[in-house]
Amino acid sequence: MENPIIKFITSYVALSPEEIDLVNEQNQIISYKKGTLLLSEGEYAKECYFILKGCIRSYYLVNGEERTTEFYNETQGINPVSYLTKQPSEYYLACEEDCEVAISSAERSEKLIRNVPKLEALIMQMSKELLVQNQVSFDNFKNLSPEMRYLKLLETRPELFNRVPLNHIATYLGITPVSLSRMRKRITVKP
Repeated sequence: MENPIIKFITSYVALSPEEIDLVNEQNQIISYKKGTLLLSEGEYAKECYFILKGCIRSYYLVNGEERTTEFYNETQGINPVSYLTKQPSEYYLACEEDCEVAISSAERSEKLIRNVPKLEALIMQMSKELLVQNQVSFDNFKNLSPEMRYLKLLETRPELFNRVPLNHIATYLGITPVSLSRMRKRITVKP
């Protein structure tokens, strides 16, 4: 069976058999059960993640209530802010489903880039795409009404509605679960 990381990388960049071996040597793939916390507030993130299977949610606790900031699923990477800044995390990362995740550390990533330099361009491209995606998401949150944010999420990521509880989607949209329920009823009733 082909390594999903190799499959993902080779969809962007051609790898020689030797480079594939080097990537495979650096892979550390771990399975997590639904509900597992990968990172908690106050912890120092020592790893970054690449999701092979499943869905991971990031969220803050504000006055004891969870506020979802993002959902990550297959072929998405997560570089926790704490991993980059070496500061304690301000948010949580939790598995919303059983997950299969490739784990990397700074040392392993540096070694891999040193041994397979073409991966640096791929990482830069993925970083740019993530930056654009985050900016669009932030702009949508600031500029769109809750109903428009809901419709946009329904259009761009409909699979989330089958993968995560609606109360998490509500906090992601910046509304209460009751408001989301009312909105969903109103929208499905429209002619």
